[in-house]
Amino acid sequence: MELQAGQVAVVTGAASGIGLAMARRFAAEGLKVVLADVEEAALDKAAAGLRADGADVYARVVDVGERAQVMELAEAVYDRHGAVHVLCNNAGVGSGAEGRMWEHDPNDWRWAFAVNVWGVFHGVQAFVPQMINSGQPGHVVNTSSSDGGIAPLPTASVYAVTKAAVVTLTESLYAHLKAEHARVGASVLFPGPHMLRTGLWESHRNRPARYAKQRPRRTPYRSLDQWEAAMRAAGEEVRFTPVEEVAQLVVDGIRADRFWLLPAGEHSDAQIRARSRSMLDRANPSYLESFVLD
Repeated sequence: MELQAGQVAVVTGAASGIGLAMARRFAAEGLKVVLADVEEAALDKAAAGLRADGADVYARVVDVGERAQVMELAEAVYDRHGAVHVLCNNAGVGSGAEGRMWEHDPNDWRWAFAVNVWGVFHGVQAFVPQMINSGQPGHVVNTSSSDGGIAPLPTASVYAVTKAAVVTLTESLYAHLKAEHARVGASVLFPGPHMLRTGLWESHRNRPARYAKQRPRRTPYRSLDQWEAAMRAAGEEVRFTPVEEVAQLVVDGIRADRFWLLPAGEHSDAQIRARSRSMLDRANPSYLESFVLD
């Protein structure tokens, strides 16, 4: 797919982090950008910044876990622009779960699935039929993670389960689009290869009351700065990938009709090989044993 001025890109989770970086990159290509996010103040700031740079921006507060809100977003975008060419289902949250899986608050799972999985599905159902019916070239990018998309980080298992689901969802979407001979492609995005400075670490700030924890946390939420300080104190090197690099990976992947938007990385590539070898050898998942679970 060629990205051309005047096309329309819809990005969820667009008020900050990867979503905002993608929106900026699309705007730099001359696309009209639609920003959707649950956080109104940050969304307004992001939209104002893009407009100041000359972008055509439509911003709307949307909770992607609510199907009606995503369907209303699609209706508003088609009323405004008449077409959508790029859809990035990017909104995501960390669950805030603690302890072992059998100790988790069920609402941690409900919230994470509502946003990370149902949010992607809602986006697909709201936009993809019209993208196909238009007969125009299009592309869908669903954001996963190496945590779950490749192999789970057991200390963040709820998030990992949702991101594994996004990979399978996108594989299925790809197959369905091919079966329909649609001019719409699909990609699954693995941001990285290193850590990213995004608001995911503070997802709890936007947690809806309907998914409130049923019992208080035993420990305070830890910010990215606190996590980084702890890692460095333990002698671990911490590297970060700029979100602008992730956005460039997305643009390049759309142009190349590339399904796996997976940057090369020593750690992730080793995980892929170890997991694949474990499955092919019918061996226990020893690649998980390097994680400290105590």
